Amino acid sequence: MTSQLLAAPRTHCRILGLGVHRPPRAVANSEICEWIESSEEWIVSRSGIRSRRFAGKDETLEAMAVSAGRAALRHAGVTADRVGCVVVASMSNLVQTPPLAVRVAHDLGALDAGGFDVSGACAGFCHALAVAADMVSTGQSTYVLVIGSERMTDIVDPTDRTISFLFADGAGAVLVGPSDRPGIGPAVRGADGASREALRMNTTWDAFRADPTLPPPMMKMDGRRVFRWAVEHMVPAGLRALAGAGIDQHDLAAFIPHQANIRMIEILAAKLELPDHVAVAGDVAVSGNTSAASIPLAMDALLRDGLAPPGGAALLLGFGAGLNYAGQVVLLP
Repeated sequence: MTSQLLAAPRTHCRILGLGVHRPPRAVANSEICEWIESSEEWIVSRSGIRSRRFAGKDETLEAMAVSAGRAALRHAGVTADRVGCVVVASMSNLVQTPPLAVRVAHDLGALDAGGFDVSGACAGFCHALAVAADMVSTGQSTYVLVIGSERMTDIVDPTDRTISFLFADGAGAVLVGPSDRPGIGPAVRGADGASREALRMNTTWDAFRADPTLPPPMMKMDGRRVFRWAVEHMVPAGLRALAGAGIDQHDLAAFIPHQANIRMIEILAAKLELPDHVAVAGDVAVSGNTSAASIPLAMDALLRDGLAPPGGAALLLGFGAGLNYAGQVVLLP
């Protein structure tokens, strides 16, 4: 006997609400230069970063995620008890279990919601958003809360001159729900495991436990290699995302890539041949690289400053450790 499963119903979905948590502590390049041998000019010329946000002791991953999630629900006008699932993207979560998403759901009051974490490094938010879109479009959940929350300062050595000036802390969230028209395009994904050494931890927790005199695991990055890889691979990925959504560059209102480096963002925008009217996110200049939180934080900055309109089409591209990437076109909330 052959069984047959019922096809899942399909519906349109979009981002209904957006919320962020920016730690109040702004750290200027001059303070970073107290820890590493560098200068304001050197940091700005290589990254475009002038300041970044560092979380305080009480601004845990969970607390920042709850803050951003609550703001996204408020923006959407949806109460927490209507959320069917919470998905949290983070690469800096040092508490392996229970899932951060389950703790966040409980804190928000989404007591019946499912929850799980996504570890996709700086591409994590776009991976999580794609999962949420599928959950809503197939009727698994009416509302799914997607959150990127990072305390990169927990996994970066502040004295490492190669990367300590880049990374920062923060959280951003979006609520995905039903729509009367398509609002989240098909996701594009890919990875290059052969380049995994370009962005990694310097050791393992097993090695640290075996010899506690060693430094704990911290991030290491071959910046030039990551830069070249992103410039080579993200342009065709972005074009595929546009094609999947049935639009081209001229239909965009905004380009919101992972906020890794201003120079990289500018090169990607040029190679994508974006028209002048397309707003290019540059939140990294004042927020630093917040990994999985960087795209929603940058989206918030564009909308807050009136640089992109609600309802406009935006190309999202996340990329990072793996090396891996994910992206999609969305309508801005």
